[in-house]
Amino acid sequence: MQKLINFLRGEIIFFNQEDKKRKGKGFYHKGIEYIRHSDLPLSESAFFRLSLYQQFLFIIITFLLAFSLYASWKTTLIALISFLTLLYFADLLFNLFLIIRSFTKSPEIDIPKEEIDNLDDSQLPTYSILCPLYKEAKILPQFVQAMSDLSYPKDKLQIMLLLENDDKETIFEAENLNLPPNFDIIVIPDALPKTKPKALNYGLNRAWGERIVVYDAEDIPEKDQLKKAVIAFQKADTKVMCIQAKLNFYNPNQNILTRVFTAEYSLWFDLVLTGLQSIHAPIPLGGTSNHFRKKDLIELKGWDAFNVTEDCDLGMRLVRNGFKTAIVNSTTYEEANSSLPNWFWQRTRWIKGYMQTYFVHMRKPHHVIPFHLVVGGKVTSMLINPVMWILTILYFVLRAKIGTQVEFFFPIPVFYMAVFSLVFGNFLYLYYYMMGCAKRKQWELIPYAFLVPFYWLFMSLAAYTSVFKLITNTHYWAKTKHGLHLNNLYFNRLGISI
Repeated sequence: MQKLINFLRGEIIFFNQEDKKRKGKGFYHKGIEYIRHSDLPLSESAFFRLSLYQQFLFIIITFLLAFSLYASWKTTLIALISFLTLLYFADLLFNLFLIIRSFTKSPEIDIPKEEIDNLDDSQLPTYSILCPLYKEAKILPQFVQAMSDLSYPKDKLQIMLLLENDDKETIFEAENLNLPPNFDIIVIPDALPKTKPKALNYGLNRAWGERIVVYDAEDIPEKDQLKKAVIAFQKADTKVMCIQAKLNFYNPNQNILTRVFTAEYSLWFDLVLTGLQSIHAPIPLGGTSNHFRKKDLIELKGWDAFNVTEDCDLGMRLVRNGFKTAIVNSTTYEEANSSLPNWFWQRTRWIKGYMQTYFVHMRKPHHVIPFHLVVGGKVTSMLINPVMWILTILYFVLRAKIGTQVEFFFPIPVFYMAVFSLVFGNFLYLYYYMMGCAKRKQWELIPYAFLVPFYWLFMSLAAYTSVFKLITNTHYWAKTKHGLHLNNLYFNRLGISI
């Protein structure tokens, strides 16, 4: 079977032992060399967009849909609209359920200050911090300061700056910063794929800590986060493989975009993820501040070097292997994207990665409903939102002319679900954003929740772009520029030094 797959897709030749020792773990495909530094099977990787079975299934579904439209296009459209409306309605109720759970169950692991103060430093495990950096010379001093401020014994802390071989500027900056002894500058040899998870795998193979955490270039974690994670592992279920800290932003008031972006993060990390934890559902990890035991990561074979949201994929993969994620009451502060083009390409990459993750984990589907709603459903909603918006606008603007025709495609139960989603659903979604801000006590951001519909429009544009990028440039990592806040008047005015 494997030979047939290799023949159909172009033969895959894995490195021999000599190549592995010299270059790392990798393979050749169609004459191109890929070094991923991981033994993760390609069947569990996003290297191929779809498996052969998925390609065949996609062709069959497309054929059946085309035939159905030809045989009875009206019935087919009624069925499609009914399905999409049901998806909207289910997502609305599911999010309402999660938010209620997050308020009533207190699912996150709460670590009081007294427990941190009572820790014996001599008993703490060694920790390796993986910091993948690419073209981050500008923000590197801020990051070094944030890592230096962590309240963890320095002799038990390895801070690994994972730098790309072709990023001479960041390498030069790192070498001239007079770094403390527990910082390691690790230069990754130039090779495909050029992704963050490939860099993480390279770092994992060289980490000496018993515990591993990932931080991004712009991160400023709370100083006691590592100690909280240690205690959280002690308190958590034995099946918990990952402790996820919450993420938020240190520049929420920089401009309108950062305000709405912050509201989204507050909703996602403070309400949605804690709600998912309360029902033991799969949790898409954040791209940063996820803490692991090194042995567990090795057992999972690290990160998928070809997935551009390696965090979401790893969160799903650990669930497939019988493990869980828990949320801890600690926050890492990041830079909210203040540039719309920069935000757009960042969001395009995230959505593309969610699609990659969904296709990978649907090769052997056994997930529960939350997986489909949180990973597959969110992307689907972004893609169909413009269609539903256009239908709604046409119905109200041209109701006298086409109202009857539009109503024909909405059977009575579907019509009531659609009206409920339109009237109450949109109100509830806006209210969810407000609740996220309120839980964070970000009172000044609440009025900006009314701008969320415009935010959704740009997310839909990013979703369509993601489909195109998934087809044309599957593994390309769209680099997000960081440090846009450093010379901003907002920080100068407040006298903030970061």
